[in-house]
Amino acid sequence: MTSTPAFNDRFSGSAQQYQRYRPIYPPELFTFLAASTRGHERAWDCATGNGQCALGLTEHYRRVYATDASSRQLEMAPYHPRITWNTATAEHSMAPDHAFDLVTAAQSAHWFDHNRFYHEVRRVLRPGGVIAVWAYDLPVVNPETDSLVRHLYHDILGSYWEPEIRHISNRYRTLPFPFRKLSVPPFIMTAHWTCNEFIRYIETWSAAVTYRESRKASPLESIHAQLEHSWKAPGKRQVVRWPLIVLAGRTT
Repeated sequence: MTSTPAFNDRFSGSAQQYQRYRPIYPPELFTFLAASTRGHERAWDCATGNGQCALGLTEHYRRVYATDASSRQLEMAPYHPRITWNTATAEHSMAPDHAFDLVTAAQSAHWFDHNRFYHEVRRVLRPGGVIAVWAYDLPVVNPETDSLVRHLYHDILGSYWEPEIRHISNRYRTLPFPFRKLSVPPFIMTAHWTCNEFIRYIETWSAAVTYRESRKASPLESIHAQLEHSWKAPGKRQVVRWPLIVLAGRTT
């Protein structure tokens, strides 16, 4: 793989857990994106992590170019005959000019250097191509669990969140997006998890990773028993929902 400039690597240390305990984006989202693009030859999934979004794109595009600045994350990505994996930053894809019908950035655009990223997007998109970026905020399970998660997020992890997370808290209203916006229907991502799986997901949060590295302890230690109690039966699978925050736009 090709080397890339240094970047703030927040997730490589938990790449295996990230691969196992991050939710899957709904197929309806990819169907919508495919219906929005004029061609279906190539898509670039930027900051792909271990490929959750890239895999969804293969149902609609002949070739998917999936990049991440973390080679460790890409080591967790599965083989797929239509996906080319490469280590590259969002701001320097190493792709040819006007190569893609679609560019995606899932749960990642808030981390980018936006001016440089959007310059790269304009370079690699075909005329009239589409860019879509999305994120998801706190999960919704039940009132008791949701209250504990908010306490964890704001009170326990509050000082450990990076400033960029404000874009998600603001539902991407503060995220620069200099494209002609498309109308996007609502999408909800779901998972059916046990309490343990839910906890493993929370441990992949960037602030949880920073907390654990800084304090040598789990940020969930003080609420673990309460979370299990709120789940009613810890081994039972509950529906976890995340409303997606999606921005989609077209180049001229």
